[in-house]
Amino acid sequence: MAVSFGKGLLVLLLTLVATLAISQAETVVVGGSQGWRYGYNYNNWAKDHGAFFLGDTLVFKYRPPSKISRPHSVYLLPNLYSFLTCDFRGATRLAGLNQGSGNGFSYVLNQVRPNYFASGEGDDCEKGLMKFVAIPLYRLPFP
Repeated sequence: MAVSFGKGLLVLLLTLVATLAISQAETVVVGGSQGWRYGYNYNNWAKDHGAFFLGDTLVFKYRPPSKISRPHSVYLLPNLYSFLTCDFRGATRLAGLNQGSGNGFSYVLNQVRPNYFASGEGDDCEKGLMKFVAIPLYRLPFP
């Protein structure tokens, strides 16, 4: 018994497979042109950005602390509970106060697992800001 696909579904499936098959690792500036900044909802940014893939590089750009710039850092939190409660006790500090200037701090998504990022400075994390989750997906190899 033959299975019949509609033309629309077949085109959609072929487009999806072709798109995934030709995808290459990307370099993504977290927060786009505005970078890693105080008072911004990065969960929405991550959702709007779309999927992250294994091998993608996230770049965190931010100004060093000054009279006009609040301090920022980048932490990798160990689990969902730490992320939800902003508990930094078991977190790994990836970038300090001055590491976001210039070309920024780069982090490669090299494992298929949740990566929980947050700033450890100020109260943004507790407000649900300056934190997001990136779960990279496998990329299909080139044909």
